[in-house]
Amino acid sequence: MAQFDVYRNTNPSTSEELPYLIEIQAQLLNHLSTCVVIPFSTKAKALEHLNPIVVIEEKSVVLMTQEMAGIERALLGERVASLSGKRGEIIAAVDFLISGF
Repeated sequence: MAQFDVYRNTNPSTSEELPYLIEIQAQLLNHLSTCVVIPFSTKAKALEHLNPIVVIEEKSVVLMTQEMAGIERALLGERVASLSGKRGEIIAAVDFLISGF
């Protein structure tokens, strides 16, 4: 499991609208039973700087930075992609959420 890996959302009550989760927690902390994730939405409107839009499995999805959460690592579904190439955008969105600029 690596930082910026994308996984299927296995929660049946949210997986239709939020099909993917991205792990943003540093790999240094992989030994923890929990990890910090951000869901991707298929329906939400993106706010500039806060919600980057990416393509995963040929679907445009919106990073829902404001819905960041800690979950049990065991709840992560199948790994479907890595967005390590989008690291700068993702970190900037988290920073914008926290600092406002």
